[in-house]
Amino acid sequence: MSLTESRITRTTTSTGSATGVGATTRTVAPLRRGRALVGAVMWATQASRAFGSAVGEAATWAARTVRPAGVLVFAAATVGLGLAIAFGWVEWMVAGAISLLLLAMAVPFLFGARSYDVDLSLAHERVVAGQGVVGEIVVRNDGKRTALPGRIDIPVGDGLVEFGVPLLRPGHTIGQPLDIPELRRGIVTVGPATTVRSDPLGLLRREHAFEDVHELYVHPRTIVVPSTSAGLIRDLEGAPTRRLVDADMSFHAIREYAPGDSWRQVHWKSTAKTGQLMVRQYEESRRSRMAIVLAIAEAEYADADEFELAVSSAASLGLRAVRDARDVDIVVGSEVPRVVRGRLRAVQHLAAASPRTMLDGFSGIDLLENTMPIEDVCRLTAEANERLSIAVLVTGSRVSLTRLQQAALGFPSDTAVVAVICDERAHPRMQSLAGLSVLTVGTLDDLSGLLLRGATS
Repeated sequence: MSLTESRITRTTTSTGSATGVGATTRTVAPLRRGRALVGAVMWATQASRAFGSAVGEAATWAARTVRPAGVLVFAAATVGLGLAIAFGWVEWMVAGAISLLLLAMAVPFLFGARSYDVDLSLAHERVVAGQGVVGEIVVRNDGKRTALPGRIDIPVGDGLVEFGVPLLRPGHTIGQPLDIPELRRGIVTVGPATTVRSDPLGLLRREHAFEDVHELYVHPRTIVVPSTSAGLIRDLEGAPTRRLVDADMSFHAIREYAPGDSWRQVHWKSTAKTGQLMVRQYEESRRSRMAIVLAIAEAEYADADEFELAVSSAASLGLRAVRDARDVDIVVGSEVPRVVRGRLRAVQHLAAASPRTMLDGFSGIDLLENTMPIEDVCRLTAEANERLSIAVLVTGSRVSLTRLQQAALGFPSDTAVVAVICDERAHPRMQSLAGLSVLTVGTLDDLSGLLLRGATS
């Protein structure tokens, strides 16, 4: 018996068919029906997912497009036509038809939202607090059809500037000035420009945002601090210290040669007199390294204006140090989560490579509720800078003199510590405590005079 005959016989026995061909046909048919069922289930799953995605996108589009007034009119149309059909009320049919007509008439006003080409430019990217900035917005119709009148919204920080766009023919361009009034210190985001299409009744609304976004740095107000009084010390050219080194500028003494000393430091006259190799020894000269610590805890200031005075004072000192080519480190506290407060220490260092970079950093500083007190910030500053010649602490009126003395103890004994207390209700004065000079300023202009008085005294 062949392999084919054996297969047909077993199939016939299991199915009860008289012919082998019929048995083979009935065996394959259930497999085809199973595949078709699986395909139908997969198609139904894909269709349901596509339908759900379409419904979600439609709901999102409706939420962005239909305004509250449009929702009310749509509800009136639905209820009016439904009651008219159910009960034959003519009044409700008229109300529903009018509501539906209003929605239909509002649709054409949404066309052309993407036909604009908007160019936003600012005259300056950096200004001083209290100043405004001007710019220009240019709108061009890039479409092939006449664009209906519309509106362009430009976010400026937390505010919004609106521009009305008239009827524009294809290729037509208009320009309008952008005038941003006085700004407070900070980093203000201008843009993106958003075209707004809406019908006269405010039923529907369509928006399209462009990618042009500008960051406007509003620097703190500063004053000119005299160069000789910056830090109350004059060691810009380097001052000798008690540390002895093998090569520097300040000569100290001559000692015997030790293995590893440079041959360039050999003092040949002394070598000839003593008969032993003698080398020069110097006192290490340090450049003036300055640290400016700015307190940013809310509990250390009476109000926001007092904090702005502190930021301006710290920025004025830092600006003078950078222009004098001093090595300056500007340190402020960092955000510390409440759950780990007391166990985590963190500070921020502002870049001071150039005046612009430093002032940009001051623009982004804000008061923090959860941060370290100034005493802990000073300790971290001292740990990060071993060779500080002066440290300036700038804080608010709610920091007591006792706390300032504790903060000063965090620095080495050879570091001159100066505290600047910003109190708008106080008269300018200067007082000396143990290892600490305290300046109290009521206005920014008081800072220069007090520093000059301290330098001369």
